[in-house]
Amino acid sequence: MKHKFPIGTRVLFTASNVARPAASGSYEIIRLLPTEGDDCQYRIKSSTEAFERVAKESQLAQS
Repeated sequence: MKHKFPIGTRVLFTASNVARPAASGSYEIIRLLPTEGDDCQYRIKSSTEAFERVAKESQLAQS
């Protein structure tokens, strides 16, 4: 599968119900990760958080 968002893209992240709360606002794609099932994965970073998150492509939208 091909990733939809390239590194450096600003995206909106929607957390799943089981994930810990995510900071609101946009995130930046930091790294492309291997796919999990039918969903590409990304490492994303918010400027309001000190850590990075892993997100599935289905949780992201163009900012």
